[in-house]
Amino acid sequence: MSENIIVTIARQCGSGGREIGEILAQKLGMVYHDKSLINLAAEKSGLNPEILENADEKATPSFLYSIAVGAIGMVPFTHGMPYDTPINDKLFVLQSEIIEEEAKKYPCVFVGRCADYILKNHPRLVRVFIYASPEKRIERIARVNEVEPSEAKSLMTKIDKKRANYYNYYTSQKWGKTENYDIMIDTTKIGVEGAVKLIEEYIKLL
Repeated sequence: MSENIIVTIARQCGSGGREIGEILAQKLGMVYHDKSLINLAAEKSGLNPEILENADEKATPSFLYSIAVGAIGMVPFTHGMPYDTPINDKLFVLQSEIIEEEAKKYPCVFVGRCADYILKNHPRLVRVFIYASPEKRIERIARVNEVEPSEAKSLMTKIDKKRANYYNYYTSQKWGKTENYDIMIDTTKIGVEGAVKLIEEYIKLL
């Protein structure tokens, strides 16, 4: 096998995308990357992981917001970007470098972080988008976070908007648009395990 199989998972909030990625990676013996990319970015750059976590999957904020979180002009950056580059942009560049490096070394599952776009030229890339009905997502969010359905609905809307803004900003493509993915899976009826099986079957055809 000349190239590693790489699976990228974009997901609506509450659709089960993160769990699908974890199970898939475990079953196929692949390296799983989600928030682990923050720690790798911190190690690579020497930046504070807490600052990076606050910027994770967020488009570049306003100047005033950046000042408020200490994102502008607080830390030097040596990856070809100016000293005063917003922390969100620094993190995107760092994560992009790490995603490309990891994809060369191991078969990987990447959740979010525009990995489908970053690795778009990879010959054995499987780009997945996970979605579900609003009702099912609200139910899942309420259960996982132990909150009322009304709060779950608000959280769902907020997180989906954040993910869409991040993806659209850094890729100039539209988050959730059909042609940006190889498989789009609705977990409303088939659930997490069903989605994992579908992705496994797709990989077998490559």
